[in-house]
Amino acid sequence: MKLLVKTERMSLVILDHSSVDLVLDYVIRNRNFLEPWELERNEAYFTKDYQAEQLEQEAVKIEEGQLLKVWMLFEERIVGSIALSNIVRGAFQSCHLGYRMDGKLLNRGLMTEGLKAIIPYAFDEMKLHRIEANIMPRNAASLKVVEKLGFYEEGLALKYLQIHGVWEDHIHMVLRNTAME
Repeated sequence: MKLLVKTERMSLVILDHSSVDLVLDYVIRNRNFLEPWELERNEAYFTKDYQAEQLEQEAVKIEEGQLLKVWMLFEERIVGSIALSNIVRGAFQSCHLGYRMDGKLLNRGLMTEGLKAIIPYAFDEMKLHRIEANIMPRNAASLKVVEKLGFYEEGLALKYLQIHGVWEDHIHMVLRNTAME
């Protein structure tokens, strides 16, 4: 476990396979809560072996500069994650933002707090120009989080991702690093 950023109430950490029990506990606790927002998961996803392999793959992508994924450690438990994925360098300097939160800890400001720490890291340390978040229109809570942080809407991506067998529209939200402009 490597501390990336400390916030007022949490540690944002990069995990390796040795923390698989913490991750497995999180995914099992939040299985039903996250189901409407994520890809279909088979039973293997909820096993220690699968999660250990996921952590190994994340470590490789982090090492290669394609991903930054932090896990939110609150009161000695994983309560969510924040990922900057599909990092593209060169003229683009952009990434996709993904995040998920423990269903029992909603409306406490924890995700906003975590994102407030990751955004400056992405802009100042990683030198990214754009952070893009694609959010289903029916996910009002998630839209509220990014809007509070200054993301603006660039449009609607029709049938953008397949969630539980249904091609879902997503609102394309963006935050730019205006210090680079």
